[in-house]
Amino acid sequence: MKLLDLVHPKAIIPELESRDRNGVIRELVQVLAEAKLIESDSADSIIKSIVTRERTRGTTGFGKGVAAPHAKIDGLPRVVAAVGRSIQGIDFVSLDGEPVYGVFLILSPSNEPEEHLRAMDLIFRHLQQERFRKFLRQSGDAEQIYDLLKEVDEKALTT
Repeated sequence: MKLLDLVHPKAIIPELESRDRNGVIRELVQVLAEAKLIESDSADSIIKSIVTRERTRGTTGFGKGVAAPHAKIDGLPRVVAAVGRSIQGIDFVSLDGEPVYGVFLILSPSNEPEEHLRAMDLIFRHLQQERFRKFLRQSGDAEQIYDLLKEVDEKALTT
């Protein structure tokens, strides 16, 4: 599994408008709907599911300026992800109390828990790398973010 298996080029937001967790989740789910990666009529229930998970099971803002909100969704055909970047920083109620600048939102089919874990592992592995976080934060537009993901995938294939 590669990052570009999960993130469609139209599911990248180079400058998130929202400054709070729930607004960012809404933006990222909406971009997945606009890219036709999820059904538009399911967007509101997906948003509610992710926000509820954040509130009841703990934040997915795990520190170091990044967050990875996620949910398992009934009827979803495959794992999909959206990427958002914020210049200003987002109050994501992160574990370290710091603002979040990069967000990967992951949606997985509820009947494929192993694929969910593979996607989460892949994204967390990259988000743990300071260099990846730095380049994500410095990317100026969606094309640069996409190129970063592509480069990371290509390097993973050669190592």
